[in-house]
Amino acid sequence: MDGGVEGAGSAAVTVERVEAEAARDTQEVGRRLGRRLRAGDLVILSGELGAGKTTFTQGLAQGLNVRGPITSPTFVIARVHPSLGGAAPLVHVDAYRLGSLAELDDLDLDASVEDSVTVVEWGEGKAEVLSGQRLEVRIERARADDADSVDGPDRRVITVVAHGEGIADRFAGGAPLTDNAES
Repeated sequence: MDGGVEGAGSAAVTVERVEAEAARDTQEVGRRLGRRLRAGDLVILSGELGAGKTTFTQGLAQGLNVRGPITSPTFVIARVHPSLGGAAPLVHVDAYRLGSLAELDDLDLDASVEDSVTVVEWGEGKAEVLSGQRLEVRIERARADDADSVDGPDRRVITVVAHGEGIADRFAGGAPLTDNAES
């Protein structure tokens, strides 16, 4: 696990960087993270098309114990998944088709962000305005030329970065998100 601070004077802390060998491993990382989330947490997912953002969110929803099924909200933009156990609901947003911050603002997410766990796919460069306390999860396909990677169509590198001292303190040094966390 890498707990180094990114950028001078920044409160961005890399919580973990892991490799997931298959879709079920990507879901497991999401599930473990979901167990640690609480109302008010914002998670911004980034990665190329097909990287595994929705697969990750499916696992995260399992960890939160919310009603599903979890599918990409590309055409409806946002879905609310109520908790099955009295915890925070999941607000799952897909910002892919949103062209501006104004369109994101029209969703009125700031009204629910304090009472929910909010996950925004394709939110990089858009959803940061919702909270200074957030997790950014970058999912990348592992490349054959990565020194530590074995080539495979389902291999992913998942990097979790905490922004804001409160959330960084809560997530840095916690239980690993997978059994193969890099040191």
